[in-house]
Amino acid sequence: MRVLGLTGSIAMGKSTAAAMLRRMGVPVHDADEVVHNLTRPGGKALPAIKQHFPDLVTEAGLNRPELSKRAFKDPAVLQTLERILHPMVRAEERRFLARERAKGSNLVVLDIPLLFETGGEKRCDAVLVVSAPRAVQLQRVLSRPAMTLAKLKGIEQRQMSDAEKRKRADIVIPTGRGKRATWAALKRAVGKLQRRSA
Repeated sequence: MRVLGLTGSIAMGKSTAAAMLRRMGVPVHDADEVVHNLTRPGGKALPAIKQHFPDLVTEAGLNRPELSKRAFKDPAVLQTLERILHPMVRAEERRFLARERAKGSNLVVLDIPLLFETGGEKRCDAVLVVSAPRAVQLQRVLSRPAMTLAKLKGIEQRQMSDAEKRKRADIVIPTGRGKRATWAALKRAVGKLQRRSA
């Protein structure tokens, strides 16, 4: 079974690419979705988070807007949260891989936003990076609610640059030319990887 890492900078089209891969029948493990499940009401991570940040956990789960504000001002908040969440996310990832191996899947995808930043590429046979021109990225990101250039700058300071990600990638999928072109490029890449694993 070949493990493909999927990553890309903010607003580069990673979620769209993951959805397309699923439509092609490739099992995708979404690290962000796991974090969401761990921090929703009744989530496994909430007791540990509450110990460190009692006011951020309510009956409605984790107060994400407030957490985002604090983490933006103080990197130590994010580091504490990552120490709690990363081992839990990794455990879910191992369960996913074991399930797919047992099913006989020949290709699976690990969708991890900070793949390179956390050393996740070491757990993959190949890494696919989605990338779009800066103008397209800015247009997409600034259309998001409550997103500003200052907030984007803060996010990018904690992430590897798009240029560096492209340099380290085994496959780069351009996402700035529309969904049809992205689909075609992904289809070709998946076809090659599936032939190799067969």
